[in-house]
Amino acid sequence: MTHTDAAATAPAPTATGLTSAEVAERVARGQVNDVPVRSSRSVGEIVRANVFTRFNAIIGVLWVIMLFVAPFQDSLFGYVILANTGIGIIQEWRAKKTLDSLAVIGEARPTVRRDGAAVTVGTSSLVLDDLIEIGPGDKIVVDGVCVEADGLEIDESLLTGEADPVVKRPGDEVMSGSFVVAGGGAFRATKVGREAYAAQLAEEASRFTLVHSELRTGISTILKYVTWMMVPAAIGLVITQLFVKDNDLKDSIARTVGGIVPMVPEGLVLLTSVAFAIGVIRLGRKQCLVQELPAIEGLARVDTVCLDKTGTLTEGGMDVTDVHPLDGSDAGYVHKVLGALGASDPRPNTSLQAIIDAYPDADDWRCTEALPFSSARKYSGAAFNEGDGESSTWLLGAPDVLLAADDPALAETERLNEQGLRVLLLTRALRTLDDPEPARGARPAALVVLEQRLRPDAADTLRYFAEQDVRAKVISGDNAVSVGAVAAKLGLDGRTVDARGLPAERDAMGVALDEGTVFGRVTPQQKRDMVGALQSRGHTVAMTGDGVNDVLALKDADIGVAMGSGSEATRAVAQIVLLNNSFATLPSVVAEGRRVIGNITRVATLFLVKTVYSVLLALLVVCWQVEYPFLPRHLTLLSTLTIGVPAFFLALAPNKERARPHFVRRVMRYSIPGGVLAAVATFTTYLIARHHYSGEGALEAETSAATLTLFLISMWVLAIIARPYTWWRVLLVASMGSAFVVVLVVPWLQDFFALKLIGMTMPWIAVGVAAVAAAVLEFLWRRVDRMVAS
Repeated sequence: MTHTDAAATAPAPTATGLTSAEVAERVARGQVNDVPVRSSRSVGEIVRANVFTRFNAIIGVLWVIMLFVAPFQDSLFGYVILANTGIGIIQEWRAKKTLDSLAVIGEARPTVRRDGAAVTVGTSSLVLDDLIEIGPGDKIVVDGVCVEADGLEIDESLLTGEADPVVKRPGDEVMSGSFVVAGGGAFRATKVGREAYAAQLAEEASRFTLVHSELRTGISTILKYVTWMMVPAAIGLVITQLFVKDNDLKDSIARTVGGIVPMVPEGLVLLTSVAFAIGVIRLGRKQCLVQELPAIEGLARVDTVCLDKTGTLTEGGMDVTDVHPLDGSDAGYVHKVLGALGASDPRPNTSLQAIIDAYPDADDWRCTEALPFSSARKYSGAAFNEGDGESSTWLLGAPDVLLAADDPALAETERLNEQGLRVLLLTRALRTLDDPEPARGARPAALVVLEQRLRPDAADTLRYFAEQDVRAKVISGDNAVSVGAVAAKLGLDGRTVDARGLPAERDAMGVALDEGTVFGRVTPQQKRDMVGALQSRGHTVAMTGDGVNDVLALKDADIGVAMGSGSEATRAVAQIVLLNNSFATLPSVVAEGRRVIGNITRVATLFLVKTVYSVLLALLVVCWQVEYPFLPRHLTLLSTLTIGVPAFFLALAPNKERARPHFVRRVMRYSIPGGVLAAVATFTTYLIARHHYSGEGALEAETSAATLTLFLISMWVLAIIARPYTWWRVLLVASMGSAFVVVLVVPWLQDFFALKLIGMTMPWIAVGVAAVAAAVLEFLWRRVDRMVAS
């Protein structure tokens, strides 16, 4: 029986929800919300992604061949690939463990009624027919039918694209993936597990992705070009070494493989994955959940960050500091009204919670009707039957929305707002709450003054963004003057704008956003429009928030950052969740992104210089009809000392460089001249050595001279890439050079790597050719630097 069939035949739950026995019965039937929350790839997927790659297949075949036809030394490259793959699997597995543990901490825990009591359970513990309570900010986690509704409004825009919230009444369908924007209620689960609408969408696109980033896309593009270059060069090399030259078969095979293997930038993808994985682990230690790995890179590219005031710049709680009665209202009566309003809302927002804490409920007042708070209308309300038989209707919300523009109370509101205080207006409504305009004609009764608690780390974080040339825009639904005062206390200066006066047209809005810094009275739809307007002007936008009114903007921003204490809806759509609710964690995320981008750009240049010179050397060998100058062991040694070991340290080092676009173009600008010079200089030395040496042992001497030239040029490339120098970078370069000297002077290492410099003339010629090539390379790269800078 399917879940749908069971839903049709099983008795509907009462208002008390299911009993423990009914829950156990449904669990036994498998009617559980068993969709796994996937924050990362499975272990099997990690292993497959790291092992079964195009280049691993090429290297693997060549390795097997070399195991049969050549000495152990010429098969070392295969063991290097095994080690690299193992490192990649282990690091990504560690990142997976971090992601999974953080995902459990940040997982939504809906409230259900069981055995007549409200209990909190994990999403995966929900069963068919569970009665689930919902309120503002809650995400609908399974499909169902509304059973209770108290001013319930649900936003389905993430599913349907419809921006306006939908009012729900008992009997209406609710869809998983939507979220509550106002009111509250309860619904009965009719589809759970993989039958739920949101689960079906999730199966089509996994949350874990490494491909939607310029870095990963750029590397994929580079590897595609490398494959195209490899094929003709490798075919030509095979023909030349096996058929044109009359060499020993095993030696010809070894030199053919020696020419093909270095064309493969086998460690580049590995180091990129390792850099991302270590970034996830580092941020995980700071209670930062990265729900999509490219978010680390994305935040590093951000040039504009939009901040919601409440929950981001200020802490969640508020305190009532004063109540100013208006038009002769009695203070004691106003306090009673405020207490009754607080008791009328089962899920109060931050402002109402402060009022509840300050004023106890008037026990003899009974709420007959309620209007939940909505970010769109900026007020809430309730109708009461007072203890003496009187009836009254009250509204509580933004003074500049509830009052006429010429009302004298607005002047007092403005004065308080300028001090950074939040002000709410209590009015007595003359119309019913179901009237299209319940606020029309309402009589002001009191101003409620609340003080917001500033986050102690907000000022330092804003200062960090300013130093990094990232513009901060405060976008809030609160009064613009009040928000501006809060921003000024945190050291954020700039023009304050009331968003109700912003133009609707995108280009005009973008101009206004560039000119302003603080924006108040912003509606949820406006937040979304503002993000789009900034993006249309070429900005990369991050949006932070914790409230349900931030969801649409978080979803559309390039990077969405949610607070861990925020609503389920914001956590669901954000790429980054700050589980410790600390805005000060954001600089760490930016720093990780810059480390990844800057360092991968460096090491990609190292790997691609090798690929370019390997392809070009193969083509030169084909054109000159000579033996390939190197055996696999020579290039394994060179790759390890000038690329493999240094790249590992450089990829994980601190790096604060500003992330720049056009990754492929920048890498190729350096790789092509470096690779061409290395190939030409090495082949020149090789040709000179072929004329210089003759007789038995000549080929080994020629190879040794060519190896010396290639090593020196590769070391110069490494020395340039390692700039700016620090003590450990200098030590790294010096250690690699020293290791090569050790190989040249220790006899058994000379034999192991078949490297022996003969005489004095040819080695010095090899050094001279390398020095000329290094000088030309320095000149060319400096010109490229000036071109990029301009």
